[in-house]
Amino acid sequence: MPRDVPLARIRNIGIIAHIDAGKTTTTERILFYTGRTHRMGNVDDGTTVTDWMQQERERGITIQSAAVTCYWLDHQINIIDTPGHIDFTAEVQRSLRVLDGGVVVFDAVSGVEPQSETVWRQADRYHVPRICFVNKMDRIGADFWHTIEMIRDRLSANPVAVQIPIGVSETFVGMVDLVENQAIIYEDDLGTVAARREIPDDLKEQAEHYREVLLEQAAEHDDHLMVKYLEGEPISPEEIRAALRQATLKGALVPVLCGAALRNKGVQPLLDAIVWYLPSPVDIPAVTGVDPRSGETVSRRADEQEPLAALAFKIATDPYVGRLAYVRVYSGKITVGAQVRNASRNAKERVGRVLRMYANRREDMQEAYAGDIVGLLGLKETYTGDTLCAFHAPLLLEKIKFPEPVISVAIEPKTKADEEKLGQALQALADEDPTFSVKVDENTGQTLISGMGELHLEVLVDRLVREFHVGAKVGRPQVAYRETITKAVRSEGKFVRQMGTKSQYGHVWLDIEPAGQGQGVIFDSKIKFGAIPKEFIPAVERGVMDAASSGVLAGYPLVDVKFTLVDGSYDPEISTELAFQVAASMAVRDGVEKAGPILLEPVMKVEVVTPEEFMGDVIGNLNQRKAQIEGIERRGDLQAIRVFVPLSEMFGYATELRSMTQGRGTFTMEFDHYAEVSKETADRILVR
Repeated sequence: MPRDVPLARIRNIGIIAHIDAGKTTTTERILFYTGRTHRMGNVDDGTTVTDWMQQERERGITIQSAAVTCYWLDHQINIIDTPGHIDFTAEVQRSLRVLDGGVVVFDAVSGVEPQSETVWRQADRYHVPRICFVNKMDRIGADFWHTIEMIRDRLSANPVAVQIPIGVSETFVGMVDLVENQAIIYEDDLGTVAARREIPDDLKEQAEHYREVLLEQAAEHDDHLMVKYLEGEPISPEEIRAALRQATLKGALVPVLCGAALRNKGVQPLLDAIVWYLPSPVDIPAVTGVDPRSGETVSRRADEQEPLAALAFKIATDPYVGRLAYVRVYSGKITVGAQVRNASRNAKERVGRVLRMYANRREDMQEAYAGDIVGLLGLKETYTGDTLCAFHAPLLLEKIKFPEPVISVAIEPKTKADEEKLGQALQALADEDPTFSVKVDENTGQTLISGMGELHLEVLVDRLVREFHVGAKVGRPQVAYRETITKAVRSEGKFVRQMGTKSQYGHVWLDIEPAGQGQGVIFDSKIKFGAIPKEFIPAVERGVMDAASSGVLAGYPLVDVKFTLVDGSYDPEISTELAFQVAASMAVRDGVEKAGPILLEPVMKVEVVTPEEFMGDVIGNLNQRKAQIEGIERRGDLQAIRVFVPLSEMFGYATELRSMTQGRGTFTMEFDHYAEVSKETADRILVR
């Protein structure tokens, strides 16, 4: 079957933003104007397409990223609506990994908020070209130009206005299109009638100034345009768009549009901008990976004639069709019934069905081609971050890195009948969500579930009850502490033992030293001249990693430590892998005890937004919680306080903030770094 839409006319985009900036509302309007829905859903009424989970509709927030396909100007647009809440950061991260472009939505009153900064940095990491949509221009206090300044200052970006608003808050009626040099005025409530007219007299001077700025910035990235601009020749809208597209794809410029999605204003020009300025799969560099056989770097172009290369970026448990893998196809094609290779696990997989996703509805397809984002059924051994490829041309794409969970709760089944179901349900949720982990505490025998925040765990426990019908009791939240070391040591581990009739011998020397913040646990081998045969080194690494999973102070995992295997000895008659694994483990335990071990706790980056009259109480309360104030800034008639606070001090803060500010204060919190705990906290943990 030939593909329906040429590759150059496909856009894989994500809608990303801070919580409550209006991502889902914008997505709903896009689906309405592209003809995918016949009535607009509303977040407050719980009728949106992409927020289809019951928990999303009740809370009015996006929890899982949803994939939707629609068509505009003869282009196919695959959209992923991502969550804004930091507890669901994994959803944003995995979506950005497979997208070609992004629409970043900002609230015109609040401007750049903390989660906007986080997603912007994630998009930078994956080199995703972006356009910005300044939403909520109809709100009191909306300020388009202040938001552009914040994008420049806070995100170190180069924003360029391609529209300017006509009116603000209740007088917002449309925008001036600086490329076409005309006004767009909305004449009905549904936003389907948009008249293009002369620019109003009171805006002509401002429009002229900003059109000049736009031309100047676009000309800097296009030599042909630069010549015309300098010589004062007329420049057509098509030439401006071509130059803007080129600059956007390089990440040199970020076009900024404005609108009010809830009032149905500005969405069609946003769709135009997605088609004009964001990349198709052809515009992005060829994807690169490693050939697992030779270790060489291999690249694949976005072309169905190339061998298959696809990345599974999400596993979902669908109540109707079972285990569903969301996959981005980078090259080649995937056909129903075909066998593919999972290069990450060296497994053979058979594709049962290929589905075009439409949030929680789906359409069957016979084939998926390079550039497509689809759901696959029938993959039994594929997990988030795995690479699917052709058997004759194996390829391993870079895995997706996720943050570590920072908060845990104990969970136990309510009845004997729930006991068996609980294990299976937790396993299904852990398969879906890489930032959710399950482990059994060796000391207490309790099952601990860990996640990114209280809301994250609350939603997961809610899903256990509703989707998996498992009754469970949950304990109080606990902080995921870590351990590290403060000085470098050299440590010896020697394992000599008679086990049954067989002797065992393993002997290693390890250099143990502090690594940089955020480095995790690093293992390196510098063995020379065969002091230990090569085949035993993986066993040494396993022993190191096992021992590092529980520290010497309170059994918390070690982080930011580097272990280097520098020497050792072996006996050809009696050395075994097991002996070297145990010897390495002994060297780690012994060395860490001498290396000045300390306890670390997660420190959160918190932003509290409060009316001015409650500032004193809010700051006083944050000081009691051992907060370090980073800065305070005015946002309209509100004040935003940015602080760093230990996670252990933040439990129950939402309720306390509400009561201090008469329900008008809000806060956002995300993990920032690990820091040494205070002496009294260390004493409390170690005495426990």
